Amino acid sequence: MSTQRLVVAVDCSTTAAKAVVHDGDRVVAQAARPLTTTSPRASWHEQDAEDWWSATRGAVADAVGQLGEAAELVGALALTHQRESFVCLDADDRPLRPAVLWLDARAHAEIAELGSTRVHELSGKPPDTTPAIYKFAWLARHEPEVLRAAHRVGDVHAFLALRLTGRWATAEGSGDTLGLLDLRARTWSTELCDLAGVRVDQLPTLVPAGEPVGALTTAAAHELGLPDGVVLVAGIGDGQAAGLALGMTEQVAYLNLGTSMVLGVEHDGYVWDPAFRTLVGPRPGTYVLETVLNAAAYVASWCREQFGGAPGEEGLAALERAASAVGPGAEGLLTLPYWNAAQTPWWDPLARGAVVGWHGRHTPAHLYRSVLEGVAFELRLHLERLEAATGVPVTGIRAVGGGARSALWVQVVADVTGRPVRVCAAGEVSAAGAAVLARQHLARADGVPVTAVTEPSGHDVLPGPDAARYAALAPVHARLYPQLREVFAELAAVRDATQEG
Repeated sequence: MSTQRLVVAVDCSTTAAKAVVHDGDRVVAQAARPLTTTSPRASWHEQDAEDWWSATRGAVADAVGQLGEAAELVGALALTHQRESFVCLDADDRPLRPAVLWLDARAHAEIAELGSTRVHELSGKPPDTTPAIYKFAWLARHEPEVLRAAHRVGDVHAFLALRLTGRWATAEGSGDTLGLLDLRARTWSTELCDLAGVRVDQLPTLVPAGEPVGALTTAAAHELGLPDGVVLVAGIGDGQAAGLALGMTEQVAYLNLGTSMVLGVEHDGYVWDPAFRTLVGPRPGTYVLETVLNAAAYVASWCREQFGGAPGEEGLAALERAASAVGPGAEGLLTLPYWNAAQTPWWDPLARGAVVGWHGRHTPAHLYRSVLEGVAFELRLHLERLEAATGVPVTGIRAVGGGARSALWVQVVADVTGRPVRVCAAGEVSAAGAAVLARQHLARADGVPVTAVTEPSGHDVLPGPDAARYAALAPVHARLYPQLREVFAELAAVRDATQEG
């Protein structure tokens, strides 16, 4: 370990709080503490916000404890986190109710009623299940006493910053995902707050990414095992942080092929379009344009569990070998992977999955390959719409996430999109992005040059001979949702009527 100052990056995700200590570009210590999600009703997803702090505190203390005397070298801490999740606090800064998470889908009626072109233009977010604005509106209708009593309302970053520094503040690229920000002006929008039933004075102060929020309190530093004077640096949401670590540009996209699929590029200046959701970027004046599919590896895992035969790694390997032998197009089987609604570019909470083209020769291997291909076709559609809206071609993809560990799936993605895919080394990539912001702050404070983000290591996968076959199938796949849109709406109406009865 060198004698330069260390930084601690915290990623408080949906499943765990992870603390990673960086020495330059090297990880020298790390630890994690799990988080538990509850679902008191169908489509509701909540957490105890106090667990965000206890898990973060435990993970950081564990990681810092591995440093020994080198803990005195820590100069800054930065946060990244699950986006769109929020908590309401009372006058004693204690949660009034469980925190509502990004994947919570209770507010479909509010999305239908309040989602509009105007809201999209102001917030950068198409009407969708993830932005918190619609869940605030749900609270205003169904639990109005919570918002009335709330002294503070904020995101994960704001809650942790309050515990760490005593200051009610969040990063611009963190609070942004609540859907209450005038994204062009980068200030809280009174128009959007009025729509949501939230007061501007309840919301945290906004701090640009990489700027100091404040020094850790003596009590917080002591609990974490850190020296006095450690600065909390404003971080950013986990998606933008991952893009920063992977070196995204306007033409090089980051791809998280995980439970959900998220692709993003950097863009100078504010733009909005149904082809993507717009977020605050990690560099001054920049934005991140993201496309999203809420069920990617989720659908692949579901397919393996239900139809894949033997469990575990051995069963997965066998299914992948069988799917590799099937060949492109899965003998005419096409999958629309909307197990958790449709997002980019349709933004339809009523859409559901569909598998089209079954015949008697099809096997679980055909279905599995069709699922992988269906996700890749969605990515191709995302890229085409993104490029059409911005006029900027995406020439390369840098991939991380569980799905990127599948050689078959990565090759399918390269073949379907017609673009090279760099499979980047595994690791806590969102935390690595937060560490970049912390290191850059220390460099500016020390008066030394700020170094550029290092090119991520990995291996490149190029489109192969199957690309032509997929190019012919892509227009067919793109027609599935438009032709099924009314069917999905009618199914939802019948389901709701049946449940009410």
